[in-house]
Amino acid sequence: MWLQLAIKALVSGALIAAASELARRNPAWGGLVASLPLTTLLALLWLWRDGPDAARAGNFVTGTAWYVIAALPALFLLGLLLRRGVGLAPSLAAGIGAAWLGYFVLGWAGKRWGLPV
Repeated sequence: MWLQLAIKALVSGALIAAASELARRNPAWGGLVASLPLTTLLALLWLWRDGPDAARAGNFVTGTAWYVIAALPALFLLGLLLRRGVGLAPSLAAGIGAAWLGYFVLGWAGKRWGLPV
């Protein structure tokens, strides 16, 4: 069990490291790699390996898509603030706040409309 957890951590960490190294050389390509649903697909594979359940996997992927939509405004805000010269810490704080707001709204909408979140 610990070996499987270590493998998951190493693979996930390698993807993050690859995206950040690529972004140092070319921010657009680094952003592309970071935006790929690799983390979601890896998590889906690990979830499926733990027990193939199509309904659970489908809810996981759909829920992930909704959370990505909720976080998008935070990413745009973070990028805008950084490009305008706002420091990293306040930009991150604003981005985190916007993400939490997006997640809160998504949670409210999910309960109201029965979304898998």
